[in-house]
Amino acid sequence: MGVTWTHTGYAQRIHFGPDAVDTLGDVARDAGARRVLLVTTEGRLGSEAGERVVARLGRALASTFPGVRSHVPTSAVEAAVAQAREENVDGVVSFGGGSCADLGKAVCFFLEQQAGIGLPHVSVPTTYSGAELTPFFGMTDEATRRKTGAGGPTLAPVAAVYDPVLTLDTPARVSAETGMNALAHGVECAYSPVRTPEAEAIALACIERIASSLPDVVDEPGDLAARTRMLEGAALGGRCLQNASMGVHHGLAQLTGGRTGMAHGLANAVLLAHAMRFNQPAVGDAAYRIGLALGDPDDPAGAIDRLRERVGLPGRLWECGLGEDDVEAIARLSQGNRNVQANARPVSEDDARAILTAAL
Repeated sequence: MGVTWTHTGYAQRIHFGPDAVDTLGDVARDAGARRVLLVTTEGRLGSEAGERVVARLGRALASTFPGVRSHVPTSAVEAAVAQAREENVDGVVSFGGGSCADLGKAVCFFLEQQAGIGLPHVSVPTTYSGAELTPFFGMTDEATRRKTGAGGPTLAPVAAVYDPVLTLDTPARVSAETGMNALAHGVECAYSPVRTPEAEAIALACIERIASSLPDVVDEPGDLAARTRMLEGAALGGRCLQNASMGVHHGLAQLTGGRTGMAHGLANAVLLAHAMRFNQPAVGDAAYRIGLALGDPDDPAGAIDRLRERVGLPGRLWECGLGEDDVEAIARLSQGNRNVQANARPVSEDDARAILTAAL
């Protein structure tokens, strides 16, 4: 039987390099944005980098929403959408980590739903989430503690500005957590059942780049060369996501964050090796190729665990405040998660519970 696959190409421009943020005003104008909503956090807005972003947008900056919070609460989405509508903006710039990019995409999604007009979105990442390139977003209902999302081809940011200088003040711990998130993108894409050949090649390059550069970033946060290599790895992680699916690992990480508030990158770091061990019997030679990119073709899950430990992250969910009741609740919710359903190996509720228990 012949192999079949479908590749989706996005009209997307990536600007990469030290001081690339200085092109932001031109990038936004080229995207057609004349009245921009800047989506970010209070901390990022008040930083030196935030001042540069505001200055480069200049008169195009019509409104600023600095209310981004982890896991993108639906209340923040509602407030940002209302502000965008009131200010009559015609474009969005997100500046910060994955939650900033996701909230920017959520604003574009709901305005498109309401008005039928798509807004151009330019993302400026400061962590290694990959969300700055993808056409999907997640958000969390604070009342039910459940994380949901939406997406489609029109939601992919039309441009991304990767400036490694902007990541220099990102704390080493945040770099470690989001770096493991980027690594997880590469791992799950490399054995995704719907990956295209391009996605697999990019995913393996992502894994190799991150495995070799993340320890240097954590050891020397001010090392611009290490930051540059790591940001390249994160960009590769975002790219491979465009033509592959996530699986049980990301699904459980999303559910864990929604229920407990655990940082998404940290959940990725703790769960990734356990999900890899679960999937390895079903993914054939892909596990070997992943291990090769990690530097240990015979034990890819072990290589992941050693990298996590090397960058100083905990290896157990209980160390992050989770208990058996959380494991039970997340396992029950797993069967309704689209990433869990898309896993390379079928995942029952008992399977999800076993993965979580192994990580507990």
